[in-house]
Amino acid sequence: MLVIGDVGTGKTSIIKRYVHQYFSTFYKATIGADMSGLKVIEWDDETTIRLQLWDIAGQERFGNLTRVYYKHAVGALVVFDVTRAATFEAVEKWKIDLDSKIFLSDESHIPAVLLANKCDLVDEDLYKDTTQLDEFSEKKGFARCMKTSAQENVGIDDAVTFLLENILKNAESDIINAPQLEPKLIVGQRPKRGCCYS
Repeated sequence: MLVIGDVGTGKTSIIKRYVHQYFSTFYKATIGADMSGLKVIEWDDETTIRLQLWDIAGQERFGNLTRVYYKHAVGALVVFDVTRAATFEAVEKWKIDLDSKIFLSDESHIPAVLLANKCDLVDEDLYKDTTQLDEFSEKKGFARCMKTSAQENVGIDDAVTFLLENILKNAESDIINAPQLEPKLIVGQRPKRGCCYS
C-alpha cells in the first residue's frame, strides 16, 4: 500500500500511528521511499494480511522515481494537509501520476483513498465543509475521502480498513476471473520431446 502526497502532509506520521500507535512532531523528510510500515492483520478466520506501507517522498525531485516504488502496489492513500491549500491542489497531480504508472490485472486503476490530514487543527482547517472534498474525490476516481489526524489518532484505522476492503474485493475478482491454465511441466516427468530426451 502506497502513502503519497506532498511533503509535510503527515504521511510518515500516519504510518507510524497506524503501525506503532506512535506520534512524534520530529520526523525528517523522507528521501525517495521508505518501507516504514509492516503490519500483520488477522482479517478473518481464513485471511491473514501482511501489509506493507510504503512512504513515498513528497519532494518534486523524487517524482521520476515513483514508477519503481509503485510497481507492486495494490492500493494507495493520497494525503493532503487541510491547513495548506497547495497540498490539496497537488492531489490531482499525485492521482494522475498513480493512475498512469500502475494498473490492476484488468487494467483498471488501483483503489485510492484521499486523506484530509491534520483535521485536529480545527481553527486552521480550510475544508470544514466536506461537500467539496466528497465531490472532488468522486470526480477524480478516489474510492472515498476521509478526514484524519495522526496526532489525535482520528480516522486512520478506518481509512486503512476501508482501503483493504477494496483491495480484497479486487483480489477476489482476480481469483474468480483467473484463467485455468494447463501446467507446462509436471515435476518428476521428463518432457516428451526436445534435444535432451528421446
